[in-house]
Order: sequence, then C-alpha cells, then structure tokens
Amino acid sequence: MPSSAPAELDAAGITGTELRAAYLTCRELNARHGRTYFLATRMLPPATRPAVHALYGFARFADEIVDDLADSRPTVEKAERLAALARQLEAALAGGSAAHPVLAAVSDTADRYDIDHKHFTDFMTSMQMDTRIGEYATFDDLGVYMHGSAAAIGLQMLPVLGTTGPLADAEAPAAALGVAFQLTNFLRDVGEDLDRGRLYLPTEELAAFGVDRELLLDCRKARRTDQRVRRALTHLVAHTRAVYRRAEPGIALLAPTSRSCVRCAYTLYKGILDEIEAAGYDVLSRRVAVPLRRRAAVALPRFAAALVARRRARP
Repeated sequence: MPSSAPAELDAAGITGTELRAAYLTCRELNARHGRTYFLATRMLPPATRPAVHALYGFARFADEIVDDLADSRPTVEKAERLAALARQLEAALAGGSAAHPVLAAVSDTADRYDIDHKHFTDFMTSMQMDTRIGEYATFDDLGVYMHGSAAAIGLQMLPVLGTTGPLADAEAPAAALGVAFQLTNFLRDVGEDLDRGRLYLPTEELAAFGVDRELLLDCRKARRTDQRVRRALTHLVAHTRAVYRRAEPGIALLAPTSRSCVRCAYTLYKGILDEIEAAGYDVLSRRVAVPLRRRAAVALPRFAAALVARRRARP
C-alpha cells in the first residue's frame, strides 16, 4: 500500500477499517487505469484526494461492465448487471448498506460533499445506453449520451474541488471539460471501441468526408489509415479543441488548491490531440499517448504551483 494513502485518509477524516479499505480500492483503480488522471490528483490537498479516487473508481467500475473486452458475456447480461448496480447505488446513496467497496466509498463521498444524486443517475443511464446503442448520427445525439457519461462526471467533481464563487457559475465549464476529455478518448480509442461494436464518432460528421463504419473497420483490420479518415479526424480534433476552449475559463473559478490539478489534466488530455496529429491521425492501428518527458514537463511546474497554493490556503 503506498505510504501516502493512510495519510490521505487521515487528512480526509475517513475512519473505520472497512470504509478506509473501500477508499483504497478506489485509489488502486485510479492508479492502475487512469495514470494521467492519478498523476494530476497528486496535486490536490491530501484531504481531497480520496473523494476524487472514489468518484473515479465508481465510474471505472461501472464502465468495465460494458467495456471489458475480455468479458464475453451476452449484452443482455451486462445490461442486467448494470441495472443491479444502479439499484445498489441508489440504496447506498439513500443510506443503506453497500454491496461493494466501491459503492461504499462513492456513497460516502456523495454524502460528505453533498453531491446531487441526479449526476449518478444520469451516469448510470448512459452506461445502460452502451448496451443498446452502437453509434450516434449527430453531435446532438451523442450529446445525450455524453451528458451522463462525461458532463455528469465534471458536475460530480465540482463540489469536491471547490469553487471561489457560487457552484452554479462553474457548472457549465466543468461539464464542458468532462465532454472534452471524453471526446479526446473517443478519438484516441476509436479502434478499441470498434472492437467492442461501438462507434462514438458521429456518423453524419464522418459521412461528410466519405467515411463510414466499414471503412474504419477495413483500416482497423489492415492496420492502416486513409486520406478520408485523416480529413474526418482533422475536423473532429478541431471540434474537440473548441470544447476545450469553452471549458478553460472554468479553471479560474475553482478553489486555488484545485487549479493545478485540473490545469495539469486539461493540458495533458488536450496534448493527446497533439499526439494524434503527430501520428498522422493513425489511431486505428495504435494507441497514441503523451510521452513521459512531456508529461513531466507539464506536471512538475504544476506540482510547484500546487504547493504554493496549499501554503497560502493554510490558516
């Protein structure tokens, strides 16, 4: 167990052996599956980190039910598992017992930070959509899905991160940042999503460049790209950059001790778009990533800024 983990739980006032173990389960999920995100959380005050890990851990736990490529269970069974998870979550949020450590941690976080339960309901609705819908025609159609799967995540995080003014003023950019992160994932992971039978890039946007699912599958199978695909992805990268621009002003609305964390995540995730461009938009035969040296160049100054903000925040 990392030596900093108990100190984080102590700082957050999390007591009880089972509850502490539940939060550590979420922390491990974050560290294993969300390395960039986990790196950014190190810039938060220790007392804040367990709640962020809990929110990430729950999202990852639910997402794996529908996205685990090694899970060959029928879609209907996955839908039933999600429905059961939604019921268990509702019971836990209402103050009942939690059937899983992740549920114990996330329900405790929701209670501590008074997070609107609607954001969790919206998230679970989108997870269920993954068992029924394999593609989206327009950005408006996709937006219905992303409200729960991405915007709601940003809205869950907001009470944890804190704001300098009314929470409502920061909600729109927080939701936009969640959407920007997810659009970036859709562009980076288009090949893996095709393997799962899903296509999140709007089909009408692709069709404008002569691209359809069959062409993408052919490129995936042949491990190549195509000029039509490059043009379509160029357009979609530009669209995603515009969403980042809408989200960016919200960082200044966050509590000073949270800004470095979010700025780091913002910069590194947006940097994935740079790597997609540098790879010639070849996202069907490989998974692009921000190089370690660039991650370090972004993270180190933000760590320094985070320490300064924490010192200033001390009584």
